[in-house]
Amino acid sequence: MFEELTITRYHQMLRAGETTAEALTEWYLDRIAALSQSGPQLNAVTTVAEDALASARKLDADYAAQGHFTGELHGVPVLVKDQAETAGLRTTFGSRLFENYIPEADATIVTRLREAGAIILGKTTMCDFAAGWFSSSSMTEHTKTPYDLSRDSGGSSAGSGSAVGANLCLIAVGEDTGGSIRIPASFNNVVGLRPTTGLVPRTGFSPLVHFQDTPGPIARTVEDAARLLDVLAGFDPADEYTSVSAGTETGRYAESLAEAEPLDEARLGVLASAFGPEDPDSSPVNQVIRTAVDTIRGAGAAITPGIEIENLYGWIEETSVYTEISKHDLTRFLAARGHRGINSFEDVYNSGVFHRENDLFHDITGAADVPEENFAYLNGRMKQDALRRHALTLMGRHKVDFLIYPSVQVPSPTHEELDAGKWTALTFPTNTVIGSQTSLPAISVPAGFTETGLPVGLEILGTPLGETKLLQLASQITALLQARRTPQPETVS
Repeated sequence: MFEELTITRYHQMLRAGETTAEALTEWYLDRIAALSQSGPQLNAVTTVAEDALASARKLDADYAAQGHFTGELHGVPVLVKDQAETAGLRTTFGSRLFENYIPEADATIVTRLREAGAIILGKTTMCDFAAGWFSSSSMTEHTKTPYDLSRDSGGSSAGSGSAVGANLCLIAVGEDTGGSIRIPASFNNVVGLRPTTGLVPRTGFSPLVHFQDTPGPIARTVEDAARLLDVLAGFDPADEYTSVSAGTETGRYAESLAEAEPLDEARLGVLASAFGPEDPDSSPVNQVIRTAVDTIRGAGAAITPGIEIENLYGWIEETSVYTEISKHDLTRFLAARGHRGINSFEDVYNSGVFHRENDLFHDITGAADVPEENFAYLNGRMKQDALRRHALTLMGRHKVDFLIYPSVQVPSPTHEELDAGKWTALTFPTNTVIGSQTSLPAISVPAGFTETGLPVGLEILGTPLGETKLLQLASQITALLQARRTPQPETVS
């Protein structure tokens, strides 16, 4: 009854008296119990909100009494990445050290969700303090993709991606520093948007790289992602990075989808240097993306092939600053909480309580206490600005409005491969870092499946604060490709 439900359809059903918020919430809670906590054990949800059904009943009563919705997300059950603090609801940041931490205040965007009438279903799994590309967590171990239970959901918004893909919620909130929304979106056949850094407040989120961090939507459709962004975006006095949107109109993202120019007026550049080598890992992804590009071209879009960022991997390496700033940012956050005597990243590291596969922890711990006194950090920051200018200049030179490429160069890895150390945090071949390390908006949309049935995401890179046009294009492409496929995790071996 509710599989693949959208916000628009759900609200139509509420108005017609065909369902209630309580009924939908109960359906999702039952699926979480059947698919995440037992059965195939997707392990996507860390904590279920005990008051979810009570919140749903209240919203139903309010609607019956007042005859209008509480807000844009009235009665919409949402799962929130466990990186965001939730008042009265356990928040672990993916770490067993915080298994009993219950914040007193909501993260800014959680407040916005509640004010919009959303129902917080619970919190989703993530790797320890978001420091990795996979689901590896001392709190929850691994999260599975519902398309192949032997494979990882991707990180660090692992549970949000798996839950949306498996229909455990209507929409979810993720967080993206280097690709933590778009990697799970790619691996779980859903839509994941990384907004322009600062468009969405980060207050109440544990940081990793404060000038790259951004919450964002994960959904099964672009329209639902846009509806969630409508609620999340906007200035927050507690987060100075949101000043990027001061004086800029935010919102109307969902409404603007109907105003999109025809797809045959779109100008897209294929970033050839972001495709992986023709080897057993990358070839299946390359094939899916090239087929998707051919389909988009066949619909009339102007496609410019062969665009290159010369020495792309050198750029990515030189603009990566995790090992220079994450220790500082996490220490500042932890010191303000002081939970169980954990006041610094060194306290976490010295405890040894982090997942064995989170190798980035070993790289982070050697950073200088004052990043600004470290040449590597300053050089990385300058190179990020240079890469952003270079990418935008390429777009201008080739007269394209967007760059497209595989979100990740390989399909979801197996847990066996991760356990064997096939990739490290600093060598995993994800293209999501292009958007993250330039602070440009990027969205991953379902592009298709490999011959073995694994989802592949197409990433679209836009221009600063260009979310409206980015979402419009993404909506047209998803409608054209029709690549979303409902998984059946109960039957996947």
